[in-house]
Amino acid sequence: MPTLPSNPYRVLLTGFGPFGSFAVNPSWLAVKPLHNLILDTQPAPVTHEEQVVLGTDGGNCGIRQLHITSLQVPTEYDVVLSTVPSFHTRPPTLPESDDPGHPMIPADGYDLVFHVGVAGPGPARLEKLGHKSGYQMRDAAGKMAPIIAEEGGEFIYKRMTEAEEIEMARIRERLPNIEKYQQTGKVPLRGFAKGYEQFEEEIHTDIDVERLVAHLKEAYPEYIRDSVDAGRYLCDFTYYCSLAEAQRQKEKDSSGKRTKVLFLHCPPIDQPLGTEEVTDMIKRTIVWVSQNS
Repeated sequence: MPTLPSNPYRVLLTGFGPFGSFAVNPSWLAVKPLHNLILDTQPAPVTHEEQVVLGTDGGNCGIRQLHITSLQVPTEYDVVLSTVPSFHTRPPTLPESDDPGHPMIPADGYDLVFHVGVAGPGPARLEKLGHKSGYQMRDAAGKMAPIIAEEGGEFIYKRMTEAEEIEMARIRERLPNIEKYQQTGKVPLRGFAKGYEQFEEEIHTDIDVERLVAHLKEAYPEYIRDSVDAGRYLCDFTYYCSLAEAQRQKEKDSSGKRTKVLFLHCPPIDQPLGTEEVTDMIKRTIVWVSQNS
């Protein structure tokens, strides 16, 4: 077990478990090598009117160390609802594990909770926001997301838009071996129900994704972009849950501390990025966020 430095920047990094055609999830393969990693990070210089007024040399800003804990999350709605909220409590609670690294939990919460999931072939995508409703696909356990009800217990039904039906078809195409929920037309509205009534339909990360993407393009010019569509499946569900719980905790925390939350979609292995490249992209992202938040 590594020795933790004083006042480290603490990161909880999650990947998903098996689902569909993925016996081992590519997101977990990319996340796992970073578990218990400690990095020295150099704070970004402070500028005013494009001039550096506080540099990173001469001891002005100092070196801050960064510690990463990696965790696998099953690709199931119920598990997300029972575990992700505890990532944001003070102190956080993680699922039981035999890994000796997991007891190293920061009492005042993580600085960054960074989720990684797999999408279709193409560039990696940094997601700007999560969605509260519209989850019409079964998870890896064959279960559906909760049905959202009106006050008084009446279920809410909606007619799927053409865009939503196209999105469902896109998800089904990239997950050929997963059990489908293929109903169209009038469907019950599913997503975040009891306990999430006060949250908006969309929650945005407060990380500047566009600036972050511009930074990552220096190393991966053709293989990273931003996105506002996390897919209305477990990735989107996890992202929204984490964003909502970070917001909830900030309202309860007298210190005003708010954990940053981010989601990255990686492609399947070698379509076009290999696992080592995705791992490197994740590490670059964490370092940038630690220096710019």
